[in-house]
Amino acid sequence: MMIAWFHILTRNKKMILQRSVLYLIKCKQGCKSVVKNLQQRLKRFQACIICRFVGILALLLLAGVTHAAAPTPTDIVSSVDNNKQAATVVKLLARASLQLTRTPQPMVRLHTEGTIPHQGIYDQSVSAARDFPLMRDAALAWRLSGDRRYAEQVDAFLRDWTAVYVPSYNPIDETKFDAFIEAYRLTQNALSPETRKAAQAFLRTLAEGYIERSKTHSDGRKSAQSATWVNNWQSHRIKIMALSAAALEDRVLMDEVHKLFLQQIAANVGLDGSVKDFADRDALHYVVYDLEPLTLAALAAQTFGDDWLHDKASNGASLADAIEWLLPYANGTKTHEEFVHTHVVFDKKRADAGVPGFSGQWNPKSAKTLFWQAAQLDFSYRPLAEKLLPTEPDWLVFWGLHD
Repeated sequence: MMIAWFHILTRNKKMILQRSVLYLIKCKQGCKSVVKNLQQRLKRFQACIICRFVGILALLLLAGVTHAAAPTPTDIVSSVDNNKQAATVVKLLARASLQLTRTPQPMVRLHTEGTIPHQGIYDQSVSAARDFPLMRDAALAWRLSGDRRYAEQVDAFLRDWTAVYVPSYNPIDETKFDAFIEAYRLTQNALSPETRKAAQAFLRTLAEGYIERSKTHSDGRKSAQSATWVNNWQSHRIKIMALSAAALEDRVLMDEVHKLFLQQIAANVGLDGSVKDFADRDALHYVVYDLEPLTLAALAAQTFGDDWLHDKASNGASLADAIEWLLPYANGTKTHEEFVHTHVVFDKKRADAGVPGFSGQWNPKSAKTLFWQAAQLDFSYRPLAEKLLPTEPDWLVFWGLHD
């Protein structure tokens, strides 16, 4: 039956590419549906494994993935363990396929910190940084399909960005490099030797630069400037360092980052689990913005078998304590009016400019990524993660993909 469908789809590949066709899928389990578009195809995957097989096969044809070197749809279906993951494969491959014509738009510097839309180079930076999740999509598409076009796209983006960008070591401006780093980690063995060497040098410069600066400012000085070395800024530095160390597979580098991670927990997380940003900003927005990067850093450390979620800092606090503090707000037991007593003038400026999330009651769904990341570290967070977002972010579904 599957072979017959393969011949039908192959024979009509040109028509599928040229038109929005209708195709009827039937299987022995009694599943029956007319599929008109991708969205309906995704819904079809709730039916049965045979329909998932045919749907993924059709999508691979649409994406042009028919070379012998690529894994078969059977390989892909067998690599996912439930209906949602099968649908995620299709959705991700579809998105990556549509982005294949995109070209890099590197900048020498990104800058959004302390600015609002249409101010300075904010808009240009936001546009350029869209390259990073695109690179991660392409990297995942390559790992899932074996289609060399995706690896070549990542290679081109890495080559152009590493040739142009100069690290500013402003962690708020550079936090979106997390997807850039993950794209390298997923494709490193498929890159040209020149690109791989340039990317490795870039990541090492980035990580070691942040480590050096963090050590310089870890003397506990009390000043307005030093606040950014213990609040969410340092959490984002930790994330960039940890992801880089994991991508470089450098145990020594990761151990250096671990020391800074524990220092950050001690300086930033109280024994009750509350973080410094909540006291300063009176906003759960910044609690999430503080914990998301630390949780992603813990995921990076997990590649070495380390458990940063439960590691205790010198004050007895842990990352898990901070997540537990936020949990009653995330599950709706408690509510919070945002930024009412913030000490930061810029928060009021963004509220006045109408930037979403800087006034009114906190929306628990804004913590969806945080709790999905936490669920990768501790399965007990998964029910809440599913409540906030029923489907896991696709890049997290396949977080474990690596060489």
